[in-house]
Amino acid sequence: MTVVPIRQPIDGRHRPMFIGGLWVDAASGQTFETRNPATGEVIATVPRGGRQDIERAVAAARNAFVGPWSRFKPHERQKLLLRIADLFERHWEEICISDTTDMGLPIARARGNANRVLGMLRYYAGMATALHGETIENSLPGDIVSFTRKEPVGVVGAIIPWNAPTAASVWKIGPALATGCTVVLKPSEEAPLTPLLIAELMAEAGVPDGVVNVVTGTGAEAGAPLAEHMGVDKIVFTGSTLTGQSIVRASAGNLKRVSLELGGKSPVIVCADADLERAVPVAAMSVFANSGQICIAGSRLFVARSIHDEFVERLSAYAASLRIGNGIDPGTEIGPLISQRQLDRVEGYLRAGSEEGARLVAGGTRLSDGALAAGNFIAPTVFAGVSDTMRIAREEIFGPVISALPFDTLDEAVRRANDTPYGLAAGVFTRDLATAHQLSRRLQAGSVWVNTYHAIDPAVPFGGYKMSGYGREGGGEHLGEYLNTKGVFIRID
Repeated sequence: MTVVPIRQPIDGRHRPMFIGGLWVDAASGQTFETRNPATGEVIATVPRGGRQDIERAVAAARNAFVGPWSRFKPHERQKLLLRIADLFERHWEEICISDTTDMGLPIARARGNANRVLGMLRYYAGMATALHGETIENSLPGDIVSFTRKEPVGVVGAIIPWNAPTAASVWKIGPALATGCTVVLKPSEEAPLTPLLIAELMAEAGVPDGVVNVVTGTGAEAGAPLAEHMGVDKIVFTGSTLTGQSIVRASAGNLKRVSLELGGKSPVIVCADADLERAVPVAAMSVFANSGQICIAGSRLFVARSIHDEFVERLSAYAASLRIGNGIDPGTEIGPLISQRQLDRVEGYLRAGSEEGARLVAGGTRLSDGALAAGNFIAPTVFAGVSDTMRIAREEIFGPVISALPFDTLDEAVRRANDTPYGLAAGVFTRDLATAHQLSRRLQAGSVWVNTYHAIDPAVPFGGYKMSGYGREGGGEHLGEYLNTKGVFIRID
């Protein structure tokens, strides 16, 4: 066992993973580096967990599930979640610095996520005492009482991406704690430090040993064994559609429950009557926020032809005005991409856009001058003259790239917006209430925002249609994903 001081600074030291209440290294002894994407410097080494470590973590989670954790009453789980929320609030700056240093999120944006994350924890705390079955009148002969019970599904395997470590961790762990499940969390190898910090805070809050476990490692070496493990009752995953499909296949062994929040190519429709003062910055940041590394990015921008040219001109000017740099600077609005691999991927799409005939009107280049030279920076990019068949309009880029496409009628805009295998989110800008309702009904997406974007609330379900996944996070439906329903019949005559 390795003893780790609570919340040690990010200074290049080794960080063990958390299994069964202990800080441990990988059974293989292997490690990997995690780097600051803004500077390229190594900020920590972490264990390269594998199948044997997943076995240990699942066993710890199972022992906790059938052991002391099973005897926690709803009000005790509620108090625990409230203690966790209070600890998060007291140490929010440390959490923000961890996210910024490990994956590049601008510190100002990280700080702005406090209401969402703390709100999630307190929402789950409130829901912990509101989970119940129902008494059902049946049509059976004799005097038989029938009712349902809601019971925790068991051990949950949670696999999260690198683009939102804090929110993604809480979105998986919070409902598990509220319902009485236990968790094995596998964070992305690109950004493992904040989930380890979260494990420290949860242990300090009094989460029993084995209830929350964090195994660091790659998707192939740790994620795949977790997805296929016969001792895991449910997998919840956020990430690419391709990986989601492999998780579904891996789940077949024991028919474990699966929830998936996958990729997107979200449309934003700007109607001719839109308030451009509001629509331009919101539409821009629907993509440029987090350097475009967000599943709900509104990267297909459909603009009414009568305002298209003016809108693109304003959008390009806004993109050029954004301050790009190291996320630790409070003035930074656009940080780096997570890795060299992601930088290469985005640059490939920039080349493809130009080669297929799109017109570059803003950005489109890697930034490597001065302090940006060692980081993975791409200028916020706007393409015009885009057709629906171009790769930049069809494929998820996961970078700060907007494709502007004119339309003539709302029917046309809806048809083209829905012409995608994805269905995670959509945006609409209009001053007309009837148009807002019509488009929000007709767009095939799990979330539709009108005259805003990125609005996510703990009480409102979030998830995808089509190949953007299934299951919901947020709201009462979210807790239901972690519960089994049992029917009970008792003859009393």
